[in-house]
Amino acid sequence: MSRVKRGVTKHARHKKVLLAARGFHASSHRNYKWAKEALIHAWDHAYRNRRERKGEFRRLWIIRIGAACRQLGTTYSRFIFGLKKAGIELDRKILADLAVRDFPAFEKLVALAAQNVEEDQQNAAAAAASGTQDEPEEVTA
Repeated sequence: MSRVKRGVTKHARHKKVLLAARGFHASSHRNYKWAKEALIHAWDHAYRNRRERKGEFRRLWIIRIGAACRQLGTTYSRFIFGLKKAGIELDRKILADLAVRDFPAFEKLVALAAQNVEEDQQNAAAAAASGTQDEPEEVTA
C-alpha cells in the first residue's frame, strides 16, 4: 500500500480556518491554533446572539409603542388590552412601525383601543351592579 502524505489536506484546512479568522485581533488571525479557538467562540456567540436579537427587537418595539401611547394619554398595557378586545391582531413590529412612520393611523388604533377598554369597564361595572358576577357554584356531594 502506498504512503499517504497529508500536507495538502492540512494546508487546505489551515488556510480555510485562517481565512475565516480574517480581521481577528493579534495572533488570532495568524496562528492556526489560536484562530481555530477564536472561531469556535465566535461561532458560539453568533449562534446565541441570533436568538437573543429577536428578544432585543421585541423590547425595542414595546418601548416605541409605549412611548407613542404615552404621548396620546394612555399606557402600553391598556392599549394592548384594548386591541385584543377589539379583535385587532397586529404584531408589535407593525405597531411600532406605525407609531414611528404613520402616527395618524396609530392615533386611530389608540382611539379604538381606548373605546374598547371603556366598553369593557362599563360592562364590568354593570355586571357588578346587577350582581351577575361569575361566582363558582357550590358542589354538593
